[in-house]
Amino acid sequence: MGNINQKKSPAGIKWNRKFAEASRWLHIYVSMISFAIVLFFSVTGITLNHPDYFAGEMKETHEKGQMNKAWVNLTDTAKIAKLEMVELLRKQHGIKAPVTEFRMEEQQCAISFRGPGYAADAFVNRADGSYEITLLKAGAIGILNDLHKGRDSGAKWAVLIDVSAILMIVISLTGIILLLYIKRKRISGIAWALIGLVLSFLVYKLWV
Repeated sequence: MGNINQKKSPAGIKWNRKFAEASRWLHIYVSMISFAIVLFFSVTGITLNHPDYFAGEMKETHEKGQMNKAWVNLTDTAKIAKLEMVELLRKQHGIKAPVTEFRMEEQQCAISFRGPGYAADAFVNRADGSYEITLLKAGAIGILNDLHKGRDSGAKWAVLIDVSAILMIVISLTGIILLLYIKRKRISGIAWALIGLVLSFLVYKLWV
C-alpha cells in the first residue's frame, strides 16, 4: 500500500488501511460465497448465446382425461371447482409447476401451468368435463436457460437473481478499490479496464 498513504495524518492512514482491509475481505469472501452463482450465470450465458448447439428440443405430449362434470357444468362460473380441477390435473399428469392462468369461457376452461423448461395447458369441456392437455418439457439445458432468464421461476428465484447481481457488483467494485491501492498496477489496471470498456462499445457500434 506504501505511497498511497504519504502526506496523510495518522488517523487518515489508519482509516485508509482499514478500508483496504475491508475491501480485501469483502472481495475474497463475497467471491467465494457467490462462486457457484457466478459460474452458473457464466455457463448459462454461453448456452443461451448458442441455442443451436445447446438448447435441445422440447418434448411435447398430448393426453386426455375426464373430470367430474359437476365441477364445470355450472351456470355460475364463480362456483366452478377450480381447486379440485387443478389438483386432479396435478395428480393425473405429475404437474408440479404453479398455475399461471385459469381462464373460464362459455364452452371451456383453460388452465395453464408454467415452470422453468416446462409448460402444461389444459382445456376442459364444460359440457361433459372431458379435457385435453398438452405437456411441454425441456431438457436440463432448457431448464438452466430459463433459470438464467428468470422465466416462470417464481418470486424467490427472482430475488436470488437480484442478490447475485448485487454480489457481482460488490466483487467488481472491491476489485477496483484493491487495484487503486497497488501503485505499480494502478495505471495499467485502469488502462486495461478502459480498453475493455472501449472495445465493448466498439463492438456494439460496429456490429450490433
